[in-house]
Amino acid sequence: MNGLSDDPHALFGSWYAKASRHPEIADASAANLATASKDGMPSNRMVLLKGHDASGFVIYTNLGSRKASELTANPHAALCFYWAPLSLQVRIEGSVQPVSDEEADIYFASRPLASRIGAWASKQSSPLESRGKLLARIARYTSSFALKDPGRPPFWSGFRIEPRRFEFWSEGEYRLHKRVLFEKQDNDRWERYLLYP
Repeated sequence: MNGLSDDPHALFGSWYAKASRHPEIADASAANLATASKDGMPSNRMVLLKGHDASGFVIYTNLGSRKASELTANPHAALCFYWAPLSLQVRIEGSVQPVSDEEADIYFASRPLASRIGAWASKQSSPLESRGKLLARIARYTSSFALKDPGRPPFWSGFRIEPRRFEFWSEGEYRLHKRVLFEKQDNDRWERYLLYP
């Protein structure tokens, strides 16, 4: 990994673009999101990255979901991207902030109609009596929005992970992997270190 950028956001953008173009990677935006409850009990799940820039990494969810509850109660999270065909991995750790209503509205409006209706119909992470119950809710919301745009539900929005640490990993022979850590300092500058594999 010689010649790496000193800017971890730029480096992520380069690797992400490469993964997005790779024919064997179905969705480069897929990442594992790790959260923890207020008392420190961890959980993780796969999510889709919906935006990234120098301010952070954005995901969206139902605000009643477990991940939203944990991100609110304990506003720290970690993301892990693994692009196996490229033998590349990026780990990101940081604090969490809600996105603005305007930003959430813009993204929600960009989703396909069926996805917007699904967001209204789903009580994400809540117990579901039967699949039929969900399909009935979808039918009801489809009918109610037949003549109008389903705006963003008040219980649906996004979170931005603001990185304090990045780790870039590339596979090496004999498990001698290449690892580069970036840590954000109090002056907002990034320090870069090599790590043992």
